[in-house]
Amino acid sequence: MQKRLVRKLDLEMLLSQVKPHPSPKPSLEQYTISADVSATMLYMAAYTYNDIIGKTVLDLGCGTGRLALGAAFLGAKQVVGVDIDKTSVKVAFENSVRTGLKEKVQWIAADIDAIHGGFDTVLQNPPFGVQRRKADRRFLERALETGKSIYSLHKSLQKNKALIKKLKASNVAPVPPSSFLKRFIEMRGGKIKAVYAMVMTIPHMFNFHTKRKHEFIADLYVIERR
Repeated sequence: MQKRLVRKLDLEMLLSQVKPHPSPKPSLEQYTISADVSATMLYMAAYTYNDIIGKTVLDLGCGTGRLALGAAFLGAKQVVGVDIDKTSVKVAFENSVRTGLKEKVQWIAADIDAIHGGFDTVLQNPPFGVQRRKADRRFLERALETGKSIYSLHKSLQKNKALIKKLKASNVAPVPPSSFLKRFIEMRGGKIKAVYAMVMTIPHMFNFHTKRKHEFIADLYVIERR
């Protein structure tokens, strides 16, 4: 178990070794979460809320494993990563070998509904619902069924360029929750502890992308199951 404080720079360096999906599918919204955003998310979960070190952790829709591997590196007791895409899981396993964390993470190629049991913490960067409407809601429901503490990224309604500039300097900023997500979460037995805005950057990946990179604000919801 990780007892000492891990430097955020060391965490980012580890996460930067995680290879992305070789042929991502737009329908699954397979955008790899950036090393800096995932490090901020993990660091906050570990050291602000004490939800990683010595805990059982589930990465729902793990992709190529960045959040799961970061949790293992920080000292989680048990980590499980699940994704419906077999290629993602294969790359995630290869990333676990590359980062020396092979023995610390269990990978499962399956739909998220195949996961049963309880975890201390659920981490997720779910589909934002751009390609498939309401896709993120199913992930939230599953997270609330399996986890005590949930860290979930969602596309923000805020498009303030001044806020993006501020976030580039400060990394995160507390923001109010979406009224819809607040109601959705509370109706399913959850309570929002905090929401933090962060800048997400997506490189040019698909033919329909018109820019070299796309920057937008994502909100990290910190949720506890009541």
